[in-house]
Amino acid sequence: MSSTTLTAWAYPLAESLLSEPLPRRWAHSQGVAERARTLAPILGSDADLLEATAVLHDIGYAPSLAKTGFHPLDGARYLRDVAHADDRVVRLVAHHSCAWMEAEARGLRDELEEEFPRENAHLADALCFCDMNTTPDGTPTNPVDRVNEIAGRYGPDSLIGTFIRRAEPEILGCTARTLERLAAAKRQPT
Repeated sequence: MSSTTLTAWAYPLAESLLSEPLPRRWAHSQGVAERARTLAPILGSDADLLEATAVLHDIGYAPSLAKTGFHPLDGARYLRDVAHADDRVVRLVAHHSCAWMEAEARGLRDELEEEFPRENAHLADALCFCDMNTTPDGTPTNPVDRVNEIAGRYGPDSLIGTFIRRAEPEILGCTARTLERLAAAKRQPT
């Protein structure tokens, strides 16, 4: 499947799973994909791959896919087993936005790591940047406000609230590394 075909395939799949049952999650996913397009200067041939992954990253929240209650794992399994997606998309969805930390809190880290090897660190950083710089409604934000929003929505003592606070330094690191790569790309002579 070519990367152009990959993006064209990803949008209708994500929309079919999220738009009706979870319209706000669908808006978020579209916003994350929009952020991904802004990173094209540092992604080269992986630009379409990241955009496709960005629009698909939260499909594991779809009620029809939720099996474990851990959306990165549920989404990745669906993409692998049912949708027969590109393996790199599957791995990025499985590990998006520090998923290993939440998997650990849920007792699913070994399962996640054994089933889905991690993808390129630059792409993982870029996907985390896109996700954590997008509000639940799909508009741009910053990672500090996004972490605060997530902790506030779930509660500071909840599994998600605890996970997101633990992940915050790495989320900020992903954002910093991605912004550094963007700045370096802009300094390069054309």
